Amino acid sequence: MHDPTPQYRSLARAWILLCLALALHVFDEATTGFLAIYNPTVLALRERFGWWPMPTLEFGKWLTGMIVAVVVLLALSGAVSRGAKGTRVAAFVFAIIMLCNAAGHTLATIFGQTVARVNFPRPAPGFWSSPIMAAAAIYLLVELRRTGPGTPSGAPAQIPGSV
Repeated sequence: MHDPTPQYRSLARAWILLCLALALHVFDEATTGFLAIYNPTVLALRERFGWWPMPTLEFGKWLTGMIVAVVVLLALSGAVSRGAKGTRVAAFVFAIIMLCNAAGHTLATIFGQTVARVNFPRPAPGFWSSPIMAAAAIYLLVELRRTGPGTPSGAPAQIPGSV
């Protein structure tokens, strides 16, 4: 375990920002009818493919699960600020999933549907917070790159082949 350094503290700030963006996104989804689009999409995909890995969700259980997830992610910010083993990988995975999530809401808004038979008036539920979540995810990826292994604390990572 490492002592907190500016390098890890800046990474933790980016992590916390993405956690807060996710919390805002959950609020956006909860107040704009996300499950009314999500559940029919899952059912349509199951019907088409015979199996789909995503479950259908009940509002109370979904919201509780998302609140718990955000709290757990925020609780991990201390480990991120210390540079605990595995936190860089977790941060990368978190950022990529949130970036894909934001892209999905944006694409759904552009097309006005998730699958052919699940149409909705635009914007898609969760759309308004998606740019904030995407920006926070990109910021976390930038901080991961900037604070990469082998870079002095606080110094930018060198791009291979650059002078």
